[in-house]
Amino acid sequence: MNPAPNVDPVLINSPFFNGLSALEFNAVLAFMERRRLAQGEKVFEEGDKGEDMFVLLSGSLSAHRAQSDGTQRLMFSIAPGAFFGEMSIIANEPRSATIIAKEISDIMVLQGIDFYRIIFEHPMIGVRILNSIGSVQTIWFNQTSRHLKDLATWGEAARRRAITDELTGLYNKSFLEESIRDKFKLGSVGARKMSLIMIDLDRVHAINDAYGTQAGDKVIIAVAEILKNTGRPGDMAARLSGDEYAVLLPDTDGRGAFGVAEHIRQNVMNSPVKVAKSPGSRETVTLDVRASFGIAVAPVHASNERELVFAADSALRRAKEQGRNRSEIARQGGEPSQR
Repeated sequence: MNPAPNVDPVLINSPFFNGLSALEFNAVLAFMERRRLAQGEKVFEEGDKGEDMFVLLSGSLSAHRAQSDGTQRLMFSIAPGAFFGEMSIIANEPRSATIIAKEISDIMVLQGIDFYRIIFEHPMIGVRILNSIGSVQTIWFNQTSRHLKDLATWGEAARRRAITDELTGLYNKSFLEESIRDKFKLGSVGARKMSLIMIDLDRVHAINDAYGTQAGDKVIIAVAEILKNTGRPGDMAARLSGDEYAVLLPDTDGRGAFGVAEHIRQNVMNSPVKVAKSPGSRETVTLDVRASFGIAVAPVHASNERELVFAADSALRRAKEQGRNRSEIARQGGEPSQR
């Protein structure tokens, strides 16, 4: 391995990076940041939400768990090169112990969202890292009297939780925004146009008021299924919040995006949803669902992710103002034009 210059040998030899090539090692290292701990400083406490994982560079750490009488029991020590904190992220569970610096120590920190980005965007690196974690975890779980579970299944489930919306199974807002941002950073937006469709269901609040929030959720899920089933290969559908969605269309100009939006809109119109007449009732009613669409194209309407979202959102607002259940394409500067 020929890692980047001046990389700490302890980091190079850490089992976390076992099996990685020099290029892969440097790619993972680019996501990590160094942090110094004072003696007695806590890295995290038992019960905390797990959001980061760590590799110890220098110094020494100790792991403690609370006993029934309130005292802290020393579980084990952590030596340089060891990694820790990953299982809370993978299993979506609280921290199982409190980690304290026994002396001045340096750690490398990998944020959970970057951990999943590596797994999702670089699957071969992700497989090697997960294999390394799986190998080491046998020892770790013996030390903490925990049973080793299927790490690959955990990793996949945890990755999906990090990037998808729980109610609909679509991608979530943060992952969509990050994907748009990455495409601009990578310079893939230029001659190859990229379009964003913003979607808002019409009058869902009236459905909630009349039939209950469960009915509204059923409509939201039904439209999400339409987005999944009508999307083209490479398109990315996401739920932003409530009854708002977005679809990212790589390599698609305004004409193509408008065609996709109209196709989705027609499918929504032609897919009534049956809901309970009242919460808990066996009697049902059939609801006609409508949606409004706003479309923006990069680089025509935007040079970065914020401008693209703003332009599409502006076009969506115009669609609402023009009577709903329609598609609008943004003009230069974010002002939508009628179609």
